[in-house]
Amino acid sequence: MKPEVCSFCKGHLKEGRTEFTVKLKGSIVSIKNVPAYICNNCGEAYYNPEVSRKIDKVMVEFQTGELLAHPLAAGEIEYDKVA
Repeated sequence: MKPEVCSFCKGHLKEGRTEFTVKLKGSIVSIKNVPAYICNNCGEAYYNPEVSRKIDKVMVEFQTGELLAHPLAAGEIEYDKVA
């Protein structure tokens, strides 16, 4: 069932694809082209239960070393250190 409006800004949601990115135990994991309902106003992404289960499965496989991922270069900046 498709959600109707964004729970944050009440914008309209439309089907699309997004990138799911998370920091996990010092590593950054990014899953590209994830199907989602995306808010046309704030960009918040909503996943249906099937997609959420698949994301969870990918995360478990990454943590256990069953899934190999390409290295992702990322910069990390501490907010309080920025002028």
